[in-house]
Amino acid sequence: MILITDSGSTKCDWIAIDDTGKMLSEKIRTKGLNPAILPEKKLRKIISKSDELMQFKVQATHVFFYGAGCGTENPRLALKKVLEDIFPNAAVDVQEDTMAAVRASLNHNDEAAVVCIMGTGSNCSYYDGDKLHQRVKSLGYSLMDDASGNHYGKLLIRDYYFNKMPQTIKLAFEHKYNLDADFIKYNLYKKPNPNAYLANFAEFMFLNKDSDYIQDVIKRGFRIFAENMIMQYKEELKTAPVHFAGSIAFFSKKEIKQVAEELGFKVGNFVRRPIDGLVDYHIKNL
Repeated sequence: MILITDSGSTKCDWIAIDDTGKMLSEKIRTKGLNPAILPEKKLRKIISKSDELMQFKVQATHVFFYGAGCGTENPRLALKKVLEDIFPNAAVDVQEDTMAAVRASLNHNDEAAVVCIMGTGSNCSYYDGDKLHQRVKSLGYSLMDDASGNHYGKLLIRDYYFNKMPQTIKLAFEHKYNLDADFIKYNLYKKPNPNAYLANFAEFMFLNKDSDYIQDVIKRGFRIFAENMIMQYKEELKTAPVHFAGSIAFFSKKEIKQVAEELGFKVGNFVRRPIDGLVDYHIKNL
C-alpha cells in the first residue's frame, strides 16, 4: 500500500491507498513536518504519535512525501531517514512541496507552467513539462515567503502597530487576537514554529475581505511576490499560465487576478489542497 503526504509548516495531510487506488482510510492529519525547522527527534515524535499512521507502519510499500523545507539536501535527507526508520518496508521518496503543487495543478502531465505555492510559506517554480526549474532558492520565512500566510501576518501586525489600520478593522483585530507586545515577541522568539504563529493572523484577512483596506493588503503582498518571484520567468510567461496552490492563493483569487492583469501574465488553476490532486496523479501512475 502507498502513503501520499503533503506537508506544510503548519499541518500535514496523509492519504493511504492500495495498489488499485482505493483509499484505505479517511485523510489523516498531523502537525506540519518541515525538516528545515524541526529536528529529527521532533519529526519522529510527530509521526509516531499518530495511531492512524502507525497502523500502516509495516504495510506501507511506498511513501511519497512532498513538503515545505524539502528543497535543500540536508533537511530532505534527514526527513527521508526518519520515514525509512518508521516505515521499514517502504521505498521513500521525499520531494519539495513545489512538486506537489505542480502535479496537483497541471492540466496534463507534460504541460509547461509557472507554479506558485501560497500557504504558510510561499514559493514559485517553472515546470517545462518534464523538469522543475527554480531561479530563486528560498531562504525561508524571515527573508522571503512573500504573499504567504506568515508574510500577511507580519503585514497585519506591522500595520496595527504603525497605526495604519482603519479604526473598525483595528478594533476587530484587537478583539480576535492577543496583541500584547510581550506575548507576540514570546511567540516569535521563544516558541517553536514562529512562521506558523504568524500565519494564524492571515485568517483575519479572509474574515474581513469586504474591507478596502484588506483587499489592499492582499494585493500589496501579492504584488511583492509577483515582482520578486513570478517575474523571474518573463520569457516563459509569454506562453505559460501561472497556477496556484495553497489556501492563501485559493481565497485570494480575485486580488491575484487583478494584479496579474496589471503585470500582464495569465492566471491558470487554483488548488486549495494539493493532496487531492496528488492522489489522482499517483493512481494514474501506479
